Amino acid sequence: MTLQKLKQKVQPQPGTERDRERMANNWARSMVVVLVVVLFPTMVEPKVWHYNFNVVMKNFTRLCETKPIVTVNGKFPGPTLYAREGDQVAVKLVNNVSYNITIHWHGIRQLRSGWSDGPAYITQCPIQTGESYLYKFNITGQRGTLLWHAHITWLRATVHGAIVIKPKHKVPYPFPKPDHEKIIILGEWWKSDVDAVMNQWMQTGLPPNVSDAHTINGYPGPVPNCSTSTGYTLHVEAGKTYLLRIINAALNEEVFFKIANHKFTVVEVDACYVKPFKTDTIYIAPGQTTNALLTADQKSGKYLMAISPFMDTIVAVDNQTAISTLRYKSTEPFTPITLTTLPAKNATPATNSFIESLKSINSPEYPAMVPLDIDHSLVFVVGVGVNPCATCVNGSRVMASINNVTFTMPTTAMLQAHYYNISGVFTDDFPGNPVTPYNYTGSNPLTNMQTNNGTKVYPLAYNSTVQVVIQGNNVIAPESHPIHLHGFNFFVVGKGIGNYDPVNDPKKFNLVDPVERNTLNVPTAGWTAIRFRADNPGVWFLHCHLEVHTTWGLKMAFLVENGKGPNESIISPPKDLPTC
Repeated sequence: MTLQKLKQKVQPQPGTERDRERMANNWARSMVVVLVVVLFPTMVEPKVWHYNFNVVMKNFTRLCETKPIVTVNGKFPGPTLYAREGDQVAVKLVNNVSYNITIHWHGIRQLRSGWSDGPAYITQCPIQTGESYLYKFNITGQRGTLLWHAHITWLRATVHGAIVIKPKHKVPYPFPKPDHEKIIILGEWWKSDVDAVMNQWMQTGLPPNVSDAHTINGYPGPVPNCSTSTGYTLHVEAGKTYLLRIINAALNEEVFFKIANHKFTVVEVDACYVKPFKTDTIYIAPGQTTNALLTADQKSGKYLMAISPFMDTIVAVDNQTAISTLRYKSTEPFTPITLTTLPAKNATPATNSFIESLKSINSPEYPAMVPLDIDHSLVFVVGVGVNPCATCVNGSRVMASINNVTFTMPTTAMLQAHYYNISGVFTDDFPGNPVTPYNYTGSNPLTNMQTNNGTKVYPLAYNSTVQVVIQGNNVIAPESHPIHLHGFNFFVVGKGIGNYDPVNDPKKFNLVDPVERNTLNVPTAGWTAIRFRADNPGVWFLHCHLEVHTTWGLKMAFLVENGKGPNESIISPPKDLPTC
């Protein structure tokens, strides 16, 4: 209905002709607002969610020992960031500790706003002691569970928290609405200072010590030699359904998550809806998130809720099981806990079953926009190597690389160098395929395990389509890798064990309803293929989300050029952008 027709419906009112005209205009405008709200309920003015993140030291006691840790607002895990699809988030971060800091909003697309992405020396210089920075970004086309964490040295061990993105107003979940929602953050705890753990590798060249415990919402639960160690308790009410927002914020460990006598219905991963499926065990790697429905359908009592590590090779892991409790509200005191059996540490079939069950909904509301025509077909071989080190034990240091390039961290942020055309910070010659192909997963695949060093990017034209096959190798030891791509979601179109076959393996790709993620899993001695569209200009980090491998250099960056349209270029940097 037009404004003129609405005005004609106004009954005659007393007063002057001008008064009557003004009243008609006001009434008509109010009716337009009412009609918009009724007919288009999701057309609500975007909200700006304001947060203050104060980085401070605080003493925490775990495993019967107390130590100071870096926190946000004195909390571990840190505060939950809530927002809604279509809204804007503004986080004022103030650094009150002696460490430099940055925060990465893991999984947020950051469309054109790479200045707020957070990885130190990639998109910004660190926020130094006593300084502040306003992270500001829009939530565009995303809803679900993500995480935020520090993105410099190993500080994300304690500097992390949940991101909860609600759907737009009046837009329901594509699954039964839960009665309640709970956040479950999985992590690791070291008795020593985490920076000292990282520096161990710098000084000795050997892999650093594994963590002393796993944690659930910051608590390890009962452990040997510490009778006062407590665990987290999830309180539930019989008959109610809970949406568990599960986040793996651990530094280095893939884990299994299980609750005795209860099953999960998985409905989302990495803030992307999936076809629901039932399971009694959730597999989740560092940087990944999983939303699952849990119905409290058992008899009143206490049930073991626990996480345990997954590692199907010879690499050392923290074998400590984090123990917590699901407790029904009507449970009598001193009720014994119902136990469960966790998967074996090397339970590869359990991980495969979970990963292969993940499929996109691919509905009209949530289509799977998988690129079919590919402009860049890349193969990235990932793994570890050994480089000379005169000051290290045995005269060598363990390193990691992609296509035999160990990433060297620059001293100027790469996005700033790109935006201002500063030369000498990086080169645009990252190899899109192995320079010297070999039998990646064969026994003793290389005689020379030394890697090359460089700060290199792979350039992409705006809106080009990309396929990346990430191939693991057997150098020193085969290992699974959770790989995270900043600035994009991607579709996982295929995976396999052994060497990728470029002729036959693509014939088996799922191009209909592959799962959409921001952090993938490369199986031990195997490969995973992903596809995405480079529709976000900027410099975007790709790295292993095992912090030990990132430290060793298993990382690179894509440089996506500006497009030609008015909304296809990087926005100008904010005035308070930190300087190096």
